[in-house]
Amino acid sequence: MIAQEPLTSVRLVFYRDRVEHWLRFGHDAGERILDRRRRLIFFAPGAVFALVRWQANDFGTVVSRIDILRACGAGEPCATVPGVHPGGEILLRLSGWARVQGLLALIDAVEQAGVEATDVAPAYWQHVHNRVLCGQQPRPYDRDQHRAWLLRRRVTAR
Repeated sequence: MIAQEPLTSVRLVFYRDRVEHWLRFGHDAGERILDRRRRLIFFAPGAVFALVRWQANDFGTVVSRIDILRACGAGEPCATVPGVHPGGEILLRLSGWARVQGLLALIDAVEQAGVEATDVAPAYWQHVHNRVLCGQQPRPYDRDQHRAWLLRRRVTAR
């Protein structure tokens, strides 16, 4: 019998006008509904996904955050992220609604160029993270960069 790799779980929550945790992209390996407002989504090791977390109180927004994470396998080091168990490799982490909106627009542009966001090179998400934190515009993700990433992934998988 082959041992199965443990899955990474992500808790999604929806309380209208208070708390919203949702996925922008990612290919899940399963789902469990906890109740009408909460569910768990599971990701296999190596899966890349984007988690958006938003929270408000009576005075307005208190948390606007997006994380692009890679689900880690057994024994791999991982960072803790609220709602993600056991955690993941952080490829990008931004906070503030203006930055979150800018990243959501960037993800839309990548997908409109014909590349699925889950397949983007992890180094590109790290590049975007660093550029945004420095107040600079990230370079666009192009087809040549994507082709090089796919070839590298194929070679290192052997």
